[in-house]
Amino acid sequence: MRLRIEGQHALNGVYQPAGNPNAAQALIAAAMLTDAPVTLRNLPRARSVDAMLEAAAALGAAITGGDGSVTIQASHINRRVLSPAETDGIGAILLLAPLLTRRQYARLEVDFTLNRIRTHLEAMRDLGIDVVTTANAVEFNAVKWKHKHIVLTQASVTATAVVMMLAASLGEETLIYNAACEPHVQQLASALTQMGAPINGAGSNVLHIFGAQSLGELDITIIPDHIEAASVAVMTAICGGRVQIAYTDAPAMGVIPKIFRRLGIQMDVEETGIFVPRHEFLTVSNREEDVDSSIESAPWYGFPSDLVAVATVAATQARGTSLIHEKMFNNRLLFVDKLKAMGAQIVLCDPHRAIVVGKTPLRGIYMDSPDVRAGLGLIAAALAAEGVSIIDNAQAVEYIFAGALQKLQALNAAVEIV
Repeated sequence: MRLRIEGQHALNGVYQPAGNPNAAQALIAAAMLTDAPVTLRNLPRARSVDAMLEAAAALGAAITGGDGSVTIQASHINRRVLSPAETDGIGAILLLAPLLTRRQYARLEVDFTLNRIRTHLEAMRDLGIDVVTTANAVEFNAVKWKHKHIVLTQASVTATAVVMMLAASLGEETLIYNAACEPHVQQLASALTQMGAPINGAGSNVLHIFGAQSLGELDITIIPDHIEAASVAVMTAICGGRVQIAYTDAPAMGVIPKIFRRLGIQMDVEETGIFVPRHEFLTVSNREEDVDSSIESAPWYGFPSDLVAVATVAATQARGTSLIHEKMFNNRLLFVDKLKAMGAQIVLCDPHRAIVVGKTPLRGIYMDSPDVRAGLGLIAAALAAEGVSIIDNAQAVEYIFAGALQKLQALNAAVEIV
């Protein structure tokens, strides 16, 4: 997919974020834990979610419905192997939980380094599950337990979700320390509780899970995506428009509005949504010793790594000097070379830190989108730039953010798929 974007058009109107795709993937896996029907509403039709539905169907689940709502009923699971095609996205590893719960054995065939899922494998071994690795596959044999407490080596969202589902189905009582606590993890905890496995501590880094002999049916509405909502708020601010974001889960925004205020971005967060007023100009604040503002990614409730790209773009449009510090992942700041080609003044200190001097005018260029997380940042940069930008490989955005391009068009963004 290639995008043609003409910049410097003010965004105005009402924007409806899609359902959270990470929550959707976890809930699809949770639906496979039981043979009772599970209905998921506000389901985003992102490519990652569609791939998860296809994998669930391949394992034997009956999936009905449409228009943002599906019902999943896994009366039987007829396979015990996940192929490389089904594990292309790390989210498919969530399906290990229903396979082990319903079939007691699973084989995960991989074409990536196992270091990517080391935290997941360690956690499952700590639960007592037999895990055997080979060059291109991992085999699992399920066990049941009465009482377990484990400490995750990283606060991984996917590892936390897998352990939660296993504990809800195979354990009697389980304590998880250093658990992830993102909004989509909290929703999975709520869903499992409604299905009959009470979970205490959701929203904290310690989860106390009481398993159930069998899980029941569920009807749940997927929470809106806080990453999409915050990204659109930044695009609105740097384009000089006014947008009402129909976001109905205000607490899930966490520290995001406070961090963006450091870049001069005002987000009025209320129970019924987020209002982004017109910004005449942006000025960084929170003066520190050597830079005017510092933005650092951190596990939730910290500033999400998925918003580092749009924050970097916002820093190019704010008066002052900002330090962007990506503490969680390697190489996520390498996209700043494209911003520099657009005219941004950025010094990449190392793969984790960049100093941004603003405000600098951006100009439209040709560029390719390296990954999902940088994709929205590059779109934001193109919307703020003078002239026309061409973004190649933009299908990465649709992998997570379903329909975002069409919704931006409705706000007056000059975005064209060519």
